[in-house]
Amino acid sequence: MSVHGLPLTQGLPVAIVDACLRNGGGGSPTAVLDETPLSDEQRRRVPVLAGTSHAVFVSPSGAQHSGAAASLRFFTSEGELPACGHGTVAALAFLAARAGGEEYRTLLHASGRAFEGWSLRDGTRGETPEGTSAGTSVNAAFEPGPVDLREPTETECGAVLAALGITRDTLAPGAAVASVGRPRLLVPLTTRSALAALTPDSGALRAACDRLGLLGCYVYSVPEPTGRAAARMFAPSIGVPEDIANANSTACLAAHLAGRGITRIAVDMGDSLGSPATITATAQPGPAGPVIHLGGAARLTRMVRLNDQ
Repeated sequence: MSVHGLPLTQGLPVAIVDACLRNGGGGSPTAVLDETPLSDEQRRRVPVLAGTSHAVFVSPSGAQHSGAAASLRFFTSEGELPACGHGTVAALAFLAARAGGEEYRTLLHASGRAFEGWSLRDGTRGETPEGTSAGTSVNAAFEPGPVDLREPTETECGAVLAALGITRDTLAPGAAVASVGRPRLLVPLTTRSALAALTPDSGALRAACDRLGLLGCYVYSVPEPTGRAAARMFAPSIGVPEDIANANSTACLAAHLAGRGITRIAVDMGDSLGSPATITATAQPGPAGPVIHLGGAARLTRMVRLNDQ
């Protein structure tokens, strides 16, 4: 296959990183690769060919920093994203595997923003044919940046809730529109079982989100006193009917809940897709609102070579 007659580089090497593991397994498979000369149309093909929802392109950065620095670009089959939380976790695992050592710190650049990322090795180690460490689990974290929050309008709630099939008896108070790059609707449900039972109309949800300018909808169960919750992220507008792990939306939830005195959360995702994932987030007071630290475990599982033909 090709993109408008433009084939991908033959044998393009791509690392598959499972991001936001739960108890060492599951996670969201993410394609991570070194920056290479490709058109945006070709970049959109990478996650399709790799069998992942997202692809992350990593290039060295010239910024001054005590360690390495890298720039990140994120793509789905629908186009480029300004930010991707689980993609950033995957990129940190990719860079840490390449660097070796127990701890890794770097300065990351994405969408005109510079932010620190770090990881700590926590697993076994092997070698791929490319000479990059594989099978190594790391706990990675970063600061996703400020989160903008506002109350949703009746129109936003009505259209999205109808497409999701959410009824008033399972809806909990506290819906919000949150943005860390692009806005999405956060919708609380009373129980995990109500969350698991959702069967959204993907076409209607995409139409509603497109019309309202929303990235998608992050539906979550009311957190337990420990901060544990479950969530499902529906984002058909970016080519992801349901995301295994959506870390940036979890950062949005952390900022939202910080106003209610909840400063640490662990959110389970991916169960409905057969790939359990967990994302952690903490919130600390900052001069312009909560400062969020977002994290997850990740492992580089294998290297593949793509052939778009």
